[in-house]
Amino acid sequence: MTNKTIVLDFIRAWESLDVDAVVGYFAPDAIYHNMPMEPLVGVADIRAFVAPFLAGASRAEWQVHHIAETRTGVVLTERTDGFLVGGQWVRIRVMGSFELSDGRITAWRDYFDLEQFNAQMAKIAATQVQEEQS
Repeated sequence: MTNKTIVLDFIRAWESLDVDAVVGYFAPDAIYHNMPMEPLVGVADIRAFVAPFLAGASRAEWQVHHIAETRTGVVLTERTDGFLVGGQWVRIRVMGSFELSDGRITAWRDYFDLEQFNAQMAKIAATQVQEEQS
């Protein structure tokens, strides 16, 4: 199995909204770094971030536009990650870099526009407040 195949399977795990499946792809001391934020180190920290995020979504769809594996096994992705939250889609363009060892992700870095993501989440929150007040 290639690293590229493992990353594609990892993406399907996100789409299943299964926290255990997602976290199961990481090496115990893995680093997950959404570049606009502080890095998460280790499976426990990654789970603590992923679990509430996935719990807030009713669906996830990640569209892979491009994927490549380097000679050294690093997998690069260009994606649009989508999450259905409160009945509305949040979609964000992402460039991702995955380093793997022995079939596990040891480092994952995603590059995206945090302001764009936060604006979409704020819109959803405002809609939910309006609905509650109606």
